[in-house]
Amino acid sequence: MKGGEKVKIHESAYVSPDAEIGEGTSIWNNSQIREEAVIGEGCNIGKDVYVDKGVRIGNRVKIQNGVSVYHGVTVEDDVFLGPHMTFTNDLHPRAFSEDWKVYPTLVKKGASIGANATIVCNTTLGEYSMVGAGAVVTKDVPPHALVVGNPARIVGFVCRCGIKAQKKEEEEDKIVMECPECKETFEVKKEDYEKMRK
Repeated sequence: MKGGEKVKIHESAYVSPDAEIGEGTSIWNNSQIREEAVIGEGCNIGKDVYVDKGVRIGNRVKIQNGVSVYHGVTVEDDVFLGPHMTFTNDLHPRAFSEDWKVYPTLVKKGASIGANATIVCNTTLGEYSMVGAGAVVTKDVPPHALVVGNPARIVGFVCRCGIKAQKKEEEEDKIVMECPECKETFEVKKEDYEKMRK
């Protein structure tokens, strides 16, 4: 294992000698980190987590218990993966298929995925987006969007701090949103705002 200083690995975890683990990362009970996986600095990898071959995980990522991050998934910095949420990487799964294709999934900076949510592959979750617990994501999620349900639909937009924001002003092709808690503002595309389920 190639790793920085202050990496904590529980004695029951398995980390491939060919994986790379960043400084200050903790890997907990019964987790498995496969060859060529790269995990950034300051991450917390919970109990029973599986990180597949070649997966890239950014810095300060929190992966809760029971999550499997399969080949084809890329996780950027500051992402939260809730307990037992599920990634996929095959759109046409068959147990007997010998010629299958990996479809990528990208989870962008600051996004959060709630407990037991499912992310169907070939999708991108935008910066600071939030997927509600139990949701099933079947298409791209715009930045800052809050999505819930099966299939997941936009029900609002959230600030970087995770609080549901309110519409402040409207321009020709964008909406300015404001967080009622921290007062931070951000912009969303008008076309994304108009997809919001009332």
